[in-house]
Amino acid sequence: MKQTRRTFFKKSMAGALLLGVASQANAFIANSIKPKAPKATNPFHLGMAGYTFVNFDLDTTLKTMQRLDIHYLCIKDFHLPFDSTDEQIKAFHAKCADHGVTGYAVGPIYMKTEEEIDRGFAYAKRVGVKLIVGVPNYELLPYVDKKVKEYGFNYAIHLHGPDIALYPDATDVWENTKDLDPRIGMCLDIGHDLRNGCDPVADLRKYHTRVFDMHIKDVTDSSKAGVGIELGRGKIDFPALIKAMREINYTGMCSLEYEKDMKDPFLGIAESIGYFKAMSDLEF
Repeated sequence: MKQTRRTFFKKSMAGALLLGVASQANAFIANSIKPKAPKATNPFHLGMAGYTFVNFDLDTTLKTMQRLDIHYLCIKDFHLPFDSTDEQIKAFHAKCADHGVTGYAVGPIYMKTEEEIDRGFAYAKRVGVKLIVGVPNYELLPYVDKKVKEYGFNYAIHLHGPDIALYPDATDVWENTKDLDPRIGMCLDIGHDLRNGCDPVADLRKYHTRVFDMHIKDVTDSSKAGVGIELGRGKIDFPALIKAMREINYTGMCSLEYEKDMKDPFLGIAESIGYFKAMSDLEF
């Protein structure tokens, strides 16, 4: 078809209009789509509380952690008994290393006598960790103070909410340890703290200089009636918790202690780990 001068100008104008529309569209898209925000930088590490696997052997525990890409374990004595020989302890650590796992602490260990405190500290030294998660009777705290000075370990008292009289919440631990050696503090169990009617986020901010370890969990209610549930489904405000951890520069462990369906916990553990990792990557 022969192109006349008139049709040439019509095509040129149409092309110019299309170019203009495309340019405007590109500008609109560029202004509308913001680059993805970088992931947040977290100073804390995610681990597992050994009690989560009370119904399972060490092999199952380590295989589960390996699949979840979790590298730190708080060691319970049902996986490594107090009377383990040096050879058994060495074999334990070798098996952990084969799965990319490091035992970072021992406990919780209940200590009702000075002899049990002696045994706990000697056990931690032989295991090769520098953190004990313990539950000593109140009257034994001066003796714990003496042993901390002797060994140079950190001692984190595990709080238990309204279930037992010893150390129901973070404030109770603080009030009973604030005048002792600064290496005596707490394992802040956020679920039990909430179940005793406290605010674990506020308590973390308030007592952070004595928080050496954290048990991460979610619960269904802020009362004794609350029970364990998958992270993100309960009453814990995880965005606020993660924000607080960043602001105080928390550098200790965040160990999942999963207490729902403990004879078949694996789906719940995976969901909880995935939730915490995803939330940790967000900016709040």
